[in-house]
Amino acid sequence: MRDLRSYQKSTIFRLIVGGLLIVFIVGDGLIYLLYGPHAALSGLLCIGGGMLPIILIVGFLWIIERVVKNANRE
Repeated sequence: MRDLRSYQKSTIFRLIVGGLLIVFIVGDGLIYLLYGPHAALSGLLCIGGGMLPIILIVGFLWIIERVVKNANRE
């Protein structure tokens, strides 16, 4: 038998990583090619700043999930 939940988790992880790589490499690469290295650095800062709230929310939800799982074991 196949573990479909494990397959789903790995697929979602790969899609997220691929999307982030596309945003950072292609997006910032185009900025670098069109406007130069200083603009690319600014682009990285803007992309990172825009991703910070998402990372904080995902991290907070992950912590809540761990707390709830530990509370349910007891």
